[in-house]
Amino acid sequence: MLSIDIDENSGFCFGVTTAIQKAEEELKKGGILYCLGDIVHNSIECERLKKLGLITIDHGQYRQLHNAKVLLRAHGEPPLTYAIAKENNLELIDATCPVVLKLQQRIKRKWEETADDDRQIVIYGQAGHAEVLGLVGQTDGEAIVIESQEQIETIDPDKDTYIYSQTTKSKEGYQHIVNAIKGYINSNRKCESFNSVCGQVANRMSGIGEFASSHDLVFFVCGKKSSNGKILYNECRKMNSNVHQVESPQDISFALTRGAHRIGICGATSTPKWLMENCKEAIIKYHNNSQNYEE
Repeated sequence: MLSIDIDENSGFCFGVTTAIQKAEEELKKGGILYCLGDIVHNSIECERLKKLGLITIDHGQYRQLHNAKVLLRAHGEPPLTYAIAKENNLELIDATCPVVLKLQQRIKRKWEETADDDRQIVIYGQAGHAEVLGLVGQTDGEAIVIESQEQIETIDPDKDTYIYSQTTKSKEGYQHIVNAIKGYINSNRKCESFNSVCGQVANRMSGIGEFASSHDLVFFVCGKKSSNGKILYNECRKMNSNVHQVESPQDISFALTRGAHRIGICGATSTPKWLMENCKEAIIKYHNNSQNYEE
């Protein structure tokens, strides 16, 4: 008998949930609400909110905006964004995730405290990612961003070094980079690392691996832009080679489900529960259609 399970721990993290709730609350009030960048790295959820009236703009459009209301998503923003808002009379609905905000403050404080030292701040993260841009902004744009050990040579071994991580990276990957950097920095210089991986994200790593291993077929539902999604998807693949990434029910290859007895559906911190439910319903509908068994 076929069973289809949705991972109860998958779906929006606290920060994304809060940002979407704030957007929906503001949209119900009427008027125009802009969002600086995609509110979440999931095109289908972004399209749903667009239909409710949310207008997504980029930073170029933001700089030209005046006398308007703008939502700042959970990823956070650099200080320049707030300066522009003040200059252009923009009302900000700040939905920066508390975990990201705390990390921004930690990096800014360290940058200012060590201003007289020959130092550098290194961020383990995806260059150009919205959260990373906000973190780099706390250092006047001078932080070094690396995502692999091959990029370590961009770091100066003769400077005091302070290492942080994008909150949605894996603890394992971060520790690997930290160990490599500490072996690279000259022994007469400081080299300190700080745990800045989100605990909620980190806890999902082991949980989602266990979920994947307990099913013979898994569909990982995730937007193509999701950094966290790539990490969790790879974690699933470590535990089960029969894991397939999809963005929506339309991406599901239903032929894969033939012969499967236990199907699992899971997703990233940017994947809405309703989308995983839709994927489950699509699989059920396929199997309830007798024509599929006659092909």
